[in-house]
Amino acid sequence: MASTSQKAAPTGDPMSIRNILPPLLAIIVGMFMVILDGTAMNVAMPGLMADFKSSMSLVQWTITGYALAQAAVIPLAGWMSDRFGAKQIFLFSIIMFTIGSGLCALATTAEQLIVFRIIQGLGGGMVAPIAMAFTFRLSPPGKQGAVMGMIGIPMLLAPALGPVVAGWLVDYVSWHWIFIINLPIGVIAVIVGIRTLPKVERKRVPSLDFLGMIFAPLAFAMLAYGVSSAGGEGGAGSGWTSPEALIGMIVGGIALIIFIIVELSRKEPLLELRVFKSSNFTRGIILQWIVQIALFGTLFLIPIFLQIAKGYSAFDTGLILLPQALAAGIFMPIGGKLFDRFGARPIVITGLAIVTVAGFILSQISAETTLLTLMIPIAMLGAGMGLSMMPLNTHIMQSAPKELVSRVTSLTAAAQQVMTSFAIAGLSTILASRIEHYGTTNPGPNVVYSSYGDTFFILASISIIGAIVALLLRRPKQEVGTSPDEKPEVSMMMGH
Repeated sequence: MASTSQKAAPTGDPMSIRNILPPLLAIIVGMFMVILDGTAMNVAMPGLMADFKSSMSLVQWTITGYALAQAAVIPLAGWMSDRFGAKQIFLFSIIMFTIGSGLCALATTAEQLIVFRIIQGLGGGMVAPIAMAFTFRLSPPGKQGAVMGMIGIPMLLAPALGPVVAGWLVDYVSWHWIFIINLPIGVIAVIVGIRTLPKVERKRVPSLDFLGMIFAPLAFAMLAYGVSSAGGEGGAGSGWTSPEALIGMIVGGIALIIFIIVELSRKEPLLELRVFKSSNFTRGIILQWIVQIALFGTLFLIPIFLQIAKGYSAFDTGLILLPQALAAGIFMPIGGKLFDRFGARPIVITGLAIVTVAGFILSQISAETTLLTLMIPIAMLGAGMGLSMMPLNTHIMQSAPKELVSRVTSLTAAAQQVMTSFAIAGLSTILASRIEHYGTTNPGPNVVYSSYGDTFFILASISIIGAIVALLLRRPKQEVGTSPDEKPEVSMMMGH
């Protein structure tokens, strides 16, 4: 097994940082394109409504349909990459996303755009989990944190840059260019990927778990739909007791229970749920959900606050959020390197402590709050998330058996999709309730500021809970003293 790797790269260690930089470039470009596009659509909503002469409820499905398509295919990513090869499925996903982008740019009705966005989502949904597993497999022993930190950059940069890019395109060009710019990026990612992505040896996998294939997408997609229907983007949801929310959560909950029963009864399931037997893994993934709520909660709240309370345009809002993106980009690789030396616990606790302080600063906002006073905690949020996010992800993968890495990334990505929807819906509900409370008890110009302040206080409190949970993390023993021979076999032969 090890000889294949040695023959494939006669010059130097095939698992060195230098050798994996070219394939990392393809992975980063593909991930950045998919994540950026997912966050850019919020800014384009008014333009789409005007161009298509359609209602918000219809155009909203360009976002909802995309998210549901992603949630549906994420559970399949691990099985497909094991069965057909991670390289082949990653490239196929990028190609499908790029084709979907081209179709979106040609859409002439809202209905067409919804269908094409679903095609985009079906392609883009598998990119992140496959990229995470791919990168983890390629990482040199003892350098996994540093390498994972590199691919984590687009995961935090893209959501912050999405509104900037989309705001400029919508204001000065056309919403069509949100999709057109994906075409050359997608082509570059595919070409670089074909030439540089190594072949990961395919695994013998059981025949497709048809019950798992049915109930996993149904569970995660319906849960995401139900929760997002309750809160919605910008707080425009229909409430937790609305028919849409109830149907989504009930159907999704029942499907999830059936899925869990089916998977635990199978010897080789679609998603390996037995990994939760590892207490270290379970603590890590629970903490990941808490961090996910804090991260996407802030990414959701701050742009809305800047536009509604402060009156900034979408483009100006994106520029104000740049310090968050830059801080995340700087501290992400730092967090990865520190993880390799100290493990996840001290780094995650430090990152969440920074997030907590930033949240408490934001909870004190008022009409007199200056732009500089806002940008400092915004930058702190980026730094805190940059430090904590990828060390935690890497810790979770290290806590799982090496042969299950691709299945673990699918499992965690599917859960994250639901937790993101839960964060947005939950915070929308909290914000709306605080606005109603202050509007009744203390009406006046400070209602909005007080309401947002209370909501940021809740996010800061969630971060404190995360830091407490992080105290329970233990460094996985399997990674101490890992030798190159223990890494999964990877043929580093470039090209086909």
